[in-house]
Amino acid sequence: MLDISGLTWIVTIGLIVALLAVDLVIAALRPHKVGFGEATAWSVFYILVAVAFGVWFALTYGGEYGTEYFAGYIVEKSLSVDNLFVFVIVMTTFAVPEEHQHKVLTFGIVLALVMRAIFIALGATLLSLFSFMFLLFGLLLIVTAVQLFRHRDEDPDVEDNVMVKAARRVLPLTDEYVDGKLVTRVDGRRVVTPLMVVLVAIGSIDLLFALDSIPAVFGVTSESYIVFVANAFALLGLRALFFLVKGLLDRLVYLSTGLALILAFIGVKLILHWAHVDIDERVPEIPTPLSLGVIVVVLTVVTVASLLKTRGDPTAKAHPGSLRAHRTGERDHSRD
Repeated sequence: MLDISGLTWIVTIGLIVALLAVDLVIAALRPHKVGFGEATAWSVFYILVAVAFGVWFALTYGGEYGTEYFAGYIVEKSLSVDNLFVFVIVMTTFAVPEEHQHKVLTFGIVLALVMRAIFIALGATLLSLFSFMFLLFGLLLIVTAVQLFRHRDEDPDVEDNVMVKAARRVLPLTDEYVDGKLVTRVDGRRVVTPLMVVLVAIGSIDLLFALDSIPAVFGVTSESYIVFVANAFALLGLRALFFLVKGLLDRLVYLSTGLALILAFIGVKLILHWAHVDIDERVPEIPTPLSLGVIVVVLTVVTVASLLKTRGDPTAKAHPGSLRAHRTGERDHSRD
């Protein structure tokens, strides 16, 4: 078992909170359209921070744990790209002004971190108490992979989100974004702006992504600390990555297929681990270095194949995929 001291936990959480605080301060004090140069600089910075942490972690705790961290980071980073698709859909659906998108993304990432921290604690507790949870997590990932592959050419219907519907029904809403505020006053009455509904949409979608991403990363490591830092560093770079690649997302036409393959692979890995522990030690397990190799190969092939596809067929457009089918008429109507 990986022995992480209380001081290491405190310093790690402090680092993550500090990085988040910088984003929040920038978003609150200087709302602006994020350009390509700024997005590139922040993306490189967050990747370097994640890699530097991984190098330190491997040198301090050993190459095996370092490999698990990098495997978990790559899994979460690849899954977070699918988040970006949905973020683009949310921004488009609610017509979020470009100068406020930075703030929306930052708050969305904070919500995602909080929810994933809760799921990590819950998942680690369940896995330590009940070994059959590896089987359940594995089956969950395989079912998710099948559904994602079946509906890989669809977009999730944001307006059909239960939380969004409830927010529209319960909260008094303005028609306009008011200087990026969440709450304002109109004729002496306190009301919320559409920005609040956007945060509700992104938060609820983050919750659904956490249900898949946490079991996925537990498939490459059973260490709660590694699961937490892999998620944290993958999400911290998501805000800058959104502005860097949002114009390129439409070209990743096979990303949903690749993510479905990765989720299915990790699901099988979890089931084999459960069988190895609970049924027979002769049941083979998939080592983490092999998992890392498979994930990297799948993502590389998916990216290259997508770029070749869109180069030959400029009309081809990527979709984030959906876990359930939507009738085209309903989905199109929801965006009018």
